[in-house]
Parts: sequence; C-alpha cells; structure tokens
Amino acid sequence: MDSTGFDRPDHRPDGGPRSVKVMIAGGFGTGKTTLVGSVSDIRPLTTEETLTEAGADADDLLGVAGKTRTTVSMDFGKISLNERLVLYLFGTPGQERFWFLWNGLFKGALGAIVLVDTRRLASSFRAIEEMERQDVPFVIALNVFPDSPHHPVEEVRDALDLPPDTPIVSCDARDRASSRDVLIALVRHLQERSAAAREVR
Repeated sequence: MDSTGFDRPDHRPDGGPRSVKVMIAGGFGTGKTTLVGSVSDIRPLTTEETLTEAGADADDLLGVAGKTRTTVSMDFGKISLNERLVLYLFGTPGQERFWFLWNGLFKGALGAIVLVDTRRLASSFRAIEEMERQDVPFVIALNVFPDSPHHPVEEVRDALDLPPDTPIVSCDARDRASSRDVLIALVRHLQERSAAAREVR
C-alpha cells in the first residue's frame, strides 16, 4: 500500500473517516505480533512460522530461548480508535534475515511504534535506525516482561540515543488497553509534530 491510501491523523478534507498506516517495529522477540493481536479489531493476519534447527545459525535466541515461532513477512491488524480515525497496523519481522522486507512495508506509513525489551536494548537499535533513515516519526514502547529490569525513562533515552521529543511509554503488549494507549500516544505525537510544522510555515 502506498501513501495515497492513507491520511494524516489531524486532517481529512472531506470530513470522512481517516485511515492511518502505522508500523509496529522492533527487534526479534520484542512482542510485535502479540501487540497487533491484542489490539486489532479484526482477526489479525500473521505470517508466523516455527523456528527450526535449520535457522539456528541465523537466529539469535539470546534472551528469548523459549521462543518457538517467528514472523517471516509481516503482521496486519486494524483498530478504530474512534468513529473518525482508523489505524492499519503493519508489524515488521524482527530477524535480520528478513529486514530486506522493511522498505516495502514502510511505504505510506505516517508513524511507528518501536517495541523495546529492556532486557535486550540492543535488539531494537536497528529498528530505531530504520525509523530515522526513513524519516518516520515514532514512539518507543517499553514492553514489560515479567523479569524486565526497571530503568528510569531518561536512562533508556540515553541508552537508545533518542532526541528529547521522542515519546517513551511503558506497555504490556498482551493487554488490549495498554496497547491501545501506546497507539494513542503515537497519534498525539503525530498531531503535535504536524501542528509544529504548520506553525513554522
């Protein structure tokens, strides 16, 4: 899908429902498929396959040894935040061998959520770099796992080398309300950026 099919979250000339393409990105095993599944109004489309011994040399399971399935193309879901705004969610594959798919998935995206596992911060560096390279506004969502260490937000910001205006929120990707709150934080971020851009003009 290209950008012609999607709107800015703060503007629709004809007053009809707005549709916004949102990417759900992050490292391997950070919870992208889980978030899309927990919040989608429709049964999500997933492309998960079972991890096999054949991929053992390519898949880094450090910190996610219990993981048995992985996304090999994308996840897709949809949520209506209200009667005027519909978000189409595209989850990216996290493994390095599938990163070549990212360019096509990012076409038309107005914003993104980067899921971060604080036990493995480095696993999300590549996703953040891609947001910056593609110039896609994003928020950081710290997915709270049962054994996740707690870090002050500013420590996480420094560790990820994020600018001060990048929102950082905590979430439980398994919980619909928590995942919805992250999407709302992204929409607010996009609206604030759009308003700031208009002021500059």
